[in-house]
Amino acid sequence: MITRRIFVRNSALAVIGTTAVPNFLRRAAFGAVTPATRTQRLVVIFQRGAADGLNIVVPHGEAAYYAMRPSINIPRNAVLDLDGFFGLHPSLSALQPMWNQRQLAIVHAAGSPDPTRSHFDAQDFMESGTPGVKATDDGWLNRCLHDVTLRESPFRAVAMGTALPRILVGSEPAVAINNVNDFGVGPRNPQVSPLETSFETMYAGSVDAVLHGSAAETFDAVKMLKSANPAQYSPGPGANYPRGRFGDSLKQLAQLIKANVGVQVAFADIGGWDHHVNEGSTEGQIANVLREFSQSLASFWIDLGDLGEDTVIVTMSEFGRTARENGNRGTDHGHANVMFVLGGPVAGGKVYGRWPGLDAAQLYEGRDLALTTDFRLVLGEMVYRQLGNHQLSQVFPGFDAQPTKFLGLIA
Repeated sequence: MITRRIFVRNSALAVIGTTAVPNFLRRAAFGAVTPATRTQRLVVIFQRGAADGLNIVVPHGEAAYYAMRPSINIPRNAVLDLDGFFGLHPSLSALQPMWNQRQLAIVHAAGSPDPTRSHFDAQDFMESGTPGVKATDDGWLNRCLHDVTLRESPFRAVAMGTALPRILVGSEPAVAINNVNDFGVGPRNPQVSPLETSFETMYAGSVDAVLHGSAAETFDAVKMLKSANPAQYSPGPGANYPRGRFGDSLKQLAQLIKANVGVQVAFADIGGWDHHVNEGSTEGQIANVLREFSQSLASFWIDLGDLGEDTVIVTMSEFGRTARENGNRGTDHGHANVMFVLGGPVAGGKVYGRWPGLDAAQLYEGRDLALTTDFRLVLGEMVYRQLGNHQLSQVFPGFDAQPTKFLGLIA
C-alpha cells in the first residue's frame, strides 16, 4: 500500500513514475520539488571497445579525412551538419534535437594522454582517473562522492549491470543492478536467510540513525516500485527505447531516478565498438551500434522529463581509432576521441576543444588524431560544477584540473 511516509519526505513528494500511480499524484510530486531538495545527478556512459570518434562526429570540412578513408568515410551529403565543419553520423539523428536545443555539447580530440593501445589498460585508466598508474585502488566516480553532501541512500551510486565496475569501486557505497525486476528488497523465500537474498539487510543493522531511516524509506519506495509491476513500466511520451541491453539499462535507470530513491551518480556501458574489419559507413557495424546508442540516450533524456534539468550525461571511450582505414575496411586502435555532454545545465550547441587537424604532420605518432583535451578536464568540470565537489586533486590525483581551465561546458 502507498503510505504517507513514502509520499511525504523533506517537504516534497516522492512518487514512483509508473502507470500504477494516478497522473494527478505524479504532477503534484514533481511540482512539489523545490531547489533545496533537488538532486544534481551525473550519469556516465562508457563506450567499450574504442569508438571511432572520427566517424561519429565527422570533420567533414577536413579534406584529409576523406583522403584517408576512401571506403568508410561518411559522405558530406549524408553528414548531419553541426557548424559547417563538424557533423554527426546520420545514425545519430536522435541526438540532433538536443543539439538544436543547446542541451548537447561535444568535445573533440579528447581522451587519455596515456599512449597505451591496450583495451584493458586504457579502460582501467579511464575508470580509475589516473592514466599510466595501475596501482590506483578505486574509481574516480566513487571518489567524487567523498565531499558531496546529500541524504544517504543505498542507491546514491548505481551501476547498471551484473557487477560493480572499476569506476565505482571504492569507500563510498555503490550497488550494481542488472534488473530492477529481480532486485531484492526482502527475502523471496522465508525459509532462506535474508542475508543471502536481500540487499536491504546490508543496511538493516546500521547504527547510523540517518542512514537507517533513509534506507528504510528508500526500500519502502523500492517495494512500491516492485508492487507496481516494474516489468510494465511505461516510459514518458516519446521515449521509445530500442531493444537491447543498453536501452534496457537506461530505461531502468530512468525508472530508478523517477522513483526518487536517491540516485546521484550512475554508470552504464555499451560495447561493440572495436571495428577492425568492415566497419561500414552510413550502413554497417558502426551505423548499427550508433543507432542503438543514440536512440537509447535520446529516449533516456526524454523519459527523465523535468528531472533532466538536474542531470548531466557524459560519454567516454578508452581511445579512438586510427585516422586512416586499414586494409580490411576497418580501423585499428588509435588515440584521441570524442565525448558527448548532455543535460539541462549544459552549454550545448557547440563543439569544444582545439581541433589539431588531420594532415600527416599533425597526427599523433603519424597515425592518430592528436589529443588536445584531457578527459579529466571534462570530467573535472562535471564533478566541480554539477556535483559541487571542489576537491578535484583528490578525485583526479596528479592532474591539475583548475576551474580556470574548464571548457565552459556547464552554464
